[in-house]
Amino acid sequence: MSVTVFIRYQLDPFKRAQFEEYSKRWLTIIPKCGGDLIGYFMPHEGTNNIAFALITFESLAAYEAYRARLRQDAEGMANFHFAEENKFILGEERTFLRKVVL
Repeated sequence: MSVTVFIRYQLDPFKRAQFEEYSKRWLTIIPKCGGDLIGYFMPHEGTNNIAFALITFESLAAYEAYRARLRQDAEGMANFHFAEENKFILGEERTFLRKVVL
C-alpha cells in the first residue's frame, strides 16, 4: 500500500521568496533520493503564510529509506541548512495518507 506524505508549512509571510527557492531545490533532490514528488504549493490568494508539499512512497519502509538517503545527500543537507539559517519555516506538520480505492 502506498502512502502520501502531506507536509503543511507555516511560513514567515515576509520570507515567501526564500521558501519558494527552497521548494524549487527539492524538485530535483526528492526524486533523486526516491520520493515521487507530487509538488510544492505556495500561497496565492487568502492566507499568505501556509504552504504544502505532497510526496508519495511505495510504503512507510520506502519513506524511511528515503529519509536515510536524504540525510546522506549533499544537496539535501545544504537545503536543510539554508532553511535553518534563514528561518523562513516557522512550523512543519507531516500527515501520512493513503488513497481511498474501491
